[in-house]
Amino acid sequence: MAKRSSYQDRIIRNYYENRDEIMLQRLGELVTDLYLAEGKARSKLWIRVAEAMEKLKVPKEQVQRLVRGDDPAKVADVLKKLLEKLS
Repeated sequence: MAKRSSYQDRIIRNYYENRDEIMLQRLGELVTDLYLAEGKARSKLWIRVAEAMEKLKVPKEQVQRLVRGDDPAKVADVLKKLLEKLS
């Protein structure tokens, strides 16, 4: 395996330091997409939403409940609470 440059090390370190903010932004984008999606695309988005919430350490039971409920507004509420917690 090739040795990484100090620049590459900094990029990787910054990614992991800001991972929560990146996941929150991604979840916000996914919520927006959920409001607009229908059919198969919507079910695929729910999978991505569940993965993002698990990376944000949202309890698995809550994630499953939100996915089963199929209500983007409830995911937006969870996102709002996570953003408030971060601030």
